[in-house]
Amino acid sequence: MPIYEFFCADCNTVFNFFSSRPNRDKRPNCPQCGRPELRKMMSAFATIGKAKENDEDNPLAGMDEAKMERALAGLMREAEQVNEDDPRQMANLMRKFADATGLDLGEPMHEAIARMEAGEDPEQIEQEMGDLMDGEEPFSLEAMKKKAQSGGRRPPRHDERLYEL
Repeated sequence: MPIYEFFCADCNTVFNFFSSRPNRDKRPNCPQCGRPELRKMMSAFATIGKAKENDEDNPLAGMDEAKMERALAGLMREAEQVNEDDPRQMANLMRKFADATGLDLGEPMHEAIARMEAGEDPEQIEQEMGDLMDGEEPFSLEAMKKKAQSGGRRPPRHDERLYEL
């Protein structure tokens, strides 16, 4: 009698579903928001062997530190040449930052960057979308550094309830 785990991107939550028999094909809707056909997750399991330290406290766990340092150093050099009054240049720098570090800036930030690439005023974008983005100055180099140190997107929460598949 397996228990399957499914992830809802809208809720950023992993849900547990009980099935009275193995069922590889069924994909339930989210019990919280109703999103159809949740994504099946690989369940964690224990193995015999040497224990590994808990990486939950380190948001950059698994990320190549040398790669991150090189990316940030290169971006810092490039940032010195950027005209901060040109939204296109700032958007280009932010996109390079995300690509170089592999961090997901989140959908609101991707939308803001696209608007900046189109030449819109960053202050106007921040005023309209400020509640959706992290930080007081989402378009600053400091905000990008904080995003890198925080590891990007928050880890999903786990709903402890058991739902019927």
